Amino acid sequence: MATTVHEPPKIDLDRLPSQGSGNGGWRNLTPAGGDLRQVKHSSPPPASTGIWVGLAAITMSFAAFTSAMIVRQGSAQDWHHFTLPPVLYLNTLVIIASSVTLELARRRIATFMSAPKDQAKSRENPAHWLYITLFLGLLFVAGQTFAWMQLRSQGFGLASNVSYSFFYVLTVAHALHVSGGLGGLVRVIWKLNKSDLRRSTLDATSRYWHFMGVLWLYLLLLLWMKL
Repeated sequence: MATTVHEPPKIDLDRLPSQGSGNGGWRNLTPAGGDLRQVKHSSPPPASTGIWVGLAAITMSFAAFTSAMIVRQGSAQDWHHFTLPPVLYLNTLVIIASSVTLELARRRIATFMSAPKDQAKSRENPAHWLYITLFLGLLFVAGQTFAWMQLRSQGFGLASNVSYSFFYVLTVAHALHVSGGLGGLVRVIWKLNKSDLRRSTLDATSRYWHFMGVLWLYLLLLLWMKL
């Protein structure tokens, strides 16, 4: 009886994991020309998943604050309504402008990173749009700090009234999250200057920052209606 011998499958050595490599066990996928910018567009699933999980957690936290505020206002006899500091409205324009400049930076960086290496050198580095975004973010936090100081100078501290307490809790919590976004922007600028920026890092930072802008619009409307 004849026996059929099957030829063993061929193994593509270029797709085998590399021992001791520092990028998750896979071989370095650097193109022959050595231009690392061409491989920065791969978006690892953990980065995309992580940012959405983080945004969901932040949403739930502020939803809990909102629910507590509405319930407390309904049951409080001493709820004190007050006029919001005008600087908060100026801050709204600042954070909207920062989202615009960040989106301009993201699009220009994508074009810059995808260009051939010889042409990229002649292109303008889009990092200055990131610096503008960073400055606007710092200006936003400074404006929030000014609003807190203004209220305290008028005698409206954290423990003055339950309505002031909610104002401080919501605005301070948001400012702390904005500060985290500023740290993300610094990281993006640092990686861009080192030509080691991944698209996943830039996209995650952009989503987070835009979310902070939308969240502030929601908080401002909530504070204006309830306080």
